[in-house]
Amino acid sequence: MATNAATPRRTGPNNIIMTLRIERSVRQGFTVFTLSGHMKEKEVVDLKALFDADYRTIVLDLRDVRLADRDAVKFLRDCEADGMKLENCPAYVREWMDREKD
Repeated sequence: MATNAATPRRTGPNNIIMTLRIERSVRQGFTVFTLSGHMKEKEVVDLKALFDADYRTIVLDLRDVRLADRDAVKFLRDCEADGMKLENCPAYVREWMDREKD
């Protein structure tokens, strides 16, 4: 199931439309959300609405996340602290999450 969780935005010099695409699947008892595109504050709110209460049964696959703002990074840091698994986290996002802990 694919859900566009955000209103498309025109960005960049080529006026390209970017959104956060969310694909939901189930793998070995875990709900996996595969994310693609730009992850910003608005998308964080939409994504939270899709989650069950138990973050330990959720995996976020961030392989195709191309841009994340500060709100998204804080959200990801908090999700991981609450037991959610992050897969394929881009290096710049991981480094930013580590800096936000300080």
